[in-house]
Amino acid sequence: MNIEGHKITVGGIDVEVVRKPIKNLHLGVYPPNGRVRVAAPVGVSDEAVRLAVVTRMGWIKRQQSKFGTQPRQTERSYVSGESHFFFGQRYRLNVVSGAPAGRVHIRSGQTLDLYVRSGSDQATRERVFQDWYRGELRNRATPLMATWAKAFDIDLPWWGIKRMKTKWGTCNIEAKRVWLNLELVKKPPLCLEYVIVHELVHFFERNHSDRFVALLDQKLPQWRLIRDELNAAPLSHEEWS
Repeated sequence: MNIEGHKITVGGIDVEVVRKPIKNLHLGVYPPNGRVRVAAPVGVSDEAVRLAVVTRMGWIKRQQSKFGTQPRQTERSYVSGESHFFFGQRYRLNVVSGAPAGRVHIRSGQTLDLYVRSGSDQATRERVFQDWYRGELRNRATPLMATWAKAFDIDLPWWGIKRMKTKWGTCNIEAKRVWLNLELVKKPPLCLEYVIVHELVHFFERNHSDRFVALLDQKLPQWRLIRDELNAAPLSHEEWS
């Protein structure tokens, strides 16, 4: 169980501190604005957290700089002419009104036809499009999840898809449950595979320890390159907390 977090300031940077029943301190920098968060063991003092942040200040600022220069999509209105990403490729949206039911069709490798009823508002167009995204991500993830569960020699975990603001995936070891971020449908296909492997490794190692990295190296040697590609892809418009 997490202990309610609080903020400290280190070198002019606000740092969110959350204490958990863990063994090691974990520091993360999150999009879109480089928010800094530290998960620390219950017995670690704020001064120890400050020292850890200071020693990694160079890395923190480099990560924040990357987020500052990372391209961002503007808010989507789901109208003809907009660009939308689908598994790493940019498509132009073409809205077709008067369709008997909402659906999306890929045409000529460059265009996404969004079929909606006449008079459909933005919320309806978005819902149809997001439902299509969700179905396509599930279709891609289903065989990958089965393949990698077999490779790890574990039972296929329960898994689902949802929109998340700070993580590409999460894993609940006790519940044997994995969540994948819906935003992965926009990223190159290898990114989805990397996130699945990353989360399944957590079934063997809870924290991002040396053992965790070694297991990831063993199963997916090129994971660092894929991770960098994932984090370099354009950020979607979100109301981030």
